[in-house]
Amino acid sequence: MAAPSEITVLVVDDQAPFRTAARSVLDRTPGFRWVGDADTAEGAVAKAAEVEPDLVVMDINLGAVSGIEATRRIVADNPRAVVVLCSSYDHADLPTGARDCGAVAYVHKEELSGEVLHRLWWHRHDGWAAGV
Repeated sequence: MAAPSEITVLVVDDQAPFRTAARSVLDRTPGFRWVGDADTAEGAVAKAAEVEPDLVVMDINLGAVSGIEATRRIVADNPRAVVVLCSSYDHADLPTGARDCGAVAYVHKEELSGEVLHRLWWHRHDGWAAGV
């Protein structure tokens, strides 16, 4: 288990370049530690059960099973897991279920940064946040 000051993060996206970019953001962000990644919803659920991350950065479009469904499964298995949906949708165009799947927020991929992750982590109990 991570030290209280170290937030472990699982990155889920079907595009390898985004997973690499997200890991780079995490590597440069004090207090956050990458613990794995997955490229499918099924892989995300399995990896989350294995590494028990504090935070999951979850793409929405992952193929046959969506990131929204993966979020539901991860949160059901581990209610302390914090999931942030991260995709390329405009905030107003989020798919049905995004706001009530158990994720604490939605961030556009272009907005993902260390500062955003800090803000979302420390305000995760303030209710759903679309954008930051």
